[in-house]
Amino acid sequence: MKSIRVHIAIIVAVLGVVAAALSLPARSSTRSTPPRISSGHAPPRDASTFAAAASRNTTLRNELKWAFGGKQQRGWYLYDLLIGKTLNTQHDTTTSDFAAALAAWQKKMRLSADGVLDEDSLMRMVSQWQSNRLKNRAYAMPDQLLEAPPADFYDPGRAAELRQVERNTYAAYKEMFAAADKDLKLAPGHLKIISSFRSRAYQDRLRQQSPNSGRAGLAVNSPHFTGRALDIYVGGSPVDTKDSNRAIQVNTQAYRWLVRNAERFGFRPYFYEPWHWEYVR
Repeated sequence: MKSIRVHIAIIVAVLGVVAAALSLPARSSTRSTPPRISSGHAPPRDASTFAAAASRNTTLRNELKWAFGGKQQRGWYLYDLLIGKTLNTQHDTTTSDFAAALAAWQKKMRLSADGVLDEDSLMRMVSQWQSNRLKNRAYAMPDQLLEAPPADFYDPGRAAELRQVERNTYAAYKEMFAAADKDLKLAPGHLKIISSFRSRAYQDRLRQQSPNSGRAGLAVNSPHFTGRALDIYVGGSPVDTKDSNRAIQVNTQAYRWLVRNAERFGFRPYFYEPWHWEYVR
């Protein structure tokens, strides 16, 4: 009997150990997850964080008052495409996602990263765009220029001396035009050259004829002197700086293609004139 009682006691003990072991997962599952140790970095903000900024941008896009070239400007809607390219985003400029992309750029520029495209941020962009333009404004020498055929010009009747283009610029333009025509099947006249090399004498005559045209239209140190600046037809009235005309131009297929692709061929824009592109290589 004593042996039987010992065996029973052993069995009971073993069963107790097994039961205790089986109960451990259930108990551990009820324990709360230990708090994560902070890495010291704030979690990234998602697009919803920038709802207020998006609302503000919706207003500023049309209403922001700023100045360029001595002229008062209103809004930045004419530069939506260039702004999106600068931020590397295709989001609509009135969305929270756009505001988030803008905030990331503002942070890199050491601006207030609030996602609002105010005057400070816009002028920093303008400065960046202007710094990307042609830096060498040396006057073109005759052996650097070639006479482009009339068929390359918006006005085929343009005088021969006004159809001169710097040689490398012309070669790059022809490549760019062919690529755009392949992609878009360009309408007649689109991306044809309006104006290329302009001599100082010719520029002086223009200035005398239009004394009130302002710096933007008849620059004293025009990049056209280099033969590396091209005015290209993108739609609308060819070289009219009225906002109503530029609003047409920046929404044409030809202009949108240039914003996306011209840099591949060495061309950079003058942001204020949708038709003006400069070969910077």
